[in-house]
Amino acid sequence: MNELTDRAKVFRAAIASFVGKKLEKKPKDENDNFAAATEFECEDWLSKAIKNVPRLYTATHILKATHTKATGNNLHVSASNMVVREEIGTHSLGNIDEDIIASSAAYLGASSFLRAEAEGRRFLDWIRRGDTDFRAALHPDISKSEEWMATLQRITYKDEPPATHPMAKQVYWLIGEEPQDDTQYHLLQPMFSSPLTHAVHADIQNVRFGEVNKAARQVFHERKPSNDIYCDYRNLAVRKLGGTKPQNISQLNSERTGINYLLPSLPPTWKPRGPHLLKRKSVFEEFIWFGDVRDQVKALADYLESVQDKTTNMKIRNERDALVNELVESLTAFSLAIRAYYSAGWTRDEHCRLPRCEQLWLDSERAELPLRDDPNRPEWREDDATFREDYDHGEWADEVAGRFGLWLNDQLRKRSDALMALGEAAMRHFARKVILDVAWPIPLQRHAKVDAT
Repeated sequence: MNELTDRAKVFRAAIASFVGKKLEKKPKDENDNFAAATEFECEDWLSKAIKNVPRLYTATHILKATHTKATGNNLHVSASNMVVREEIGTHSLGNIDEDIIASSAAYLGASSFLRAEAEGRRFLDWIRRGDTDFRAALHPDISKSEEWMATLQRITYKDEPPATHPMAKQVYWLIGEEPQDDTQYHLLQPMFSSPLTHAVHADIQNVRFGEVNKAARQVFHERKPSNDIYCDYRNLAVRKLGGTKPQNISQLNSERTGINYLLPSLPPTWKPRGPHLLKRKSVFEEFIWFGDVRDQVKALADYLESVQDKTTNMKIRNERDALVNELVESLTAFSLAIRAYYSAGWTRDEHCRLPRCEQLWLDSERAELPLRDDPNRPEWREDDATFREDYDHGEWADEVAGRFGLWLNDQLRKRSDALMALGEAAMRHFARKVILDVAWPIPLQRHAKVDAT
């Protein structure tokens, strides 16, 4: 019998915990972890798994990840043999996490064991070091533990000449003038780097679900000051490898449940300068400088001046309405530009001076945000609750339409006191519908409720 050291007991406990998880042994503890396996259960599971180790081998670049029917060779490239390039790649990783592959997924039971951890390192690392405490923890019998350790140490990579396959899609593109010179080709489809993919996946998962970033995300959305760094990955796509059996690709792919994130490869889009609405008393102070609004107002003023001595008829009304409609369309584009530029809740900023009706129009998604709950600023929660009530009440749309009419008439009078003012009813008719239509992100029942007023 092995007389275990304290360190070997730590390894034995880690092995028992791992096997218990694999067996889904009940009962679970208060942290929802499975119970540790018994000595007999560990011996039974390990004996079956370790006998398949000779059928396993390590790799860093997996051919099946490109296409499941590719029959070329996988690659195992160590950090010391990698060429350092300017581009981000496997060489950029500080620690290359080897993947484990088998000719059949039925042999992969031992691969998860090799990747389990104790004392901050993988079991595979302790095995390669020939750690005597880990060897003693494998089995109570010394001869059996030495036999298993020797079997586990035989896992290695296939040292074969590189061989590709048409399904690997490794297309080379000539970028120079000499097709005979291999250095003048660019590889369009590099081999799939499992360690790099796994590192990217781990970072994205931490950003999406890690407690630190979740707290930073909440602070960011609430527009509160913070010294924490908030990270975000946007426009991700997911490529599933292996279908319902991700273990058919590799062990790391199985640990990711086949999920492989793809970063956006779109050309950059530059966000134009948005309207500056903070400290403004009305959005219409900024609207006059938006797009062709000044020219449209001038065109309307010129037309009204040209017909002011004529009897109003259907033709004049239609031409006037067409000019006003151009302004209303600009109002639609203006409101959409504000929504694209500002995040929901921007009117909570202490520098926002806009009338409440304009806030409700241009920041309607704020009504869907959680109420702010700050013991030092109880008025914030009351203001958010009032914002929701005002939005539901629905009078803001008429108020904004009326303000638009007053603003347009004021613009006309600035150009000539002789110009006839457009009627308030006409302005409401033109502006109210577009104001409501632009508030599309709010649920339809609220939209209907406002329309009914």
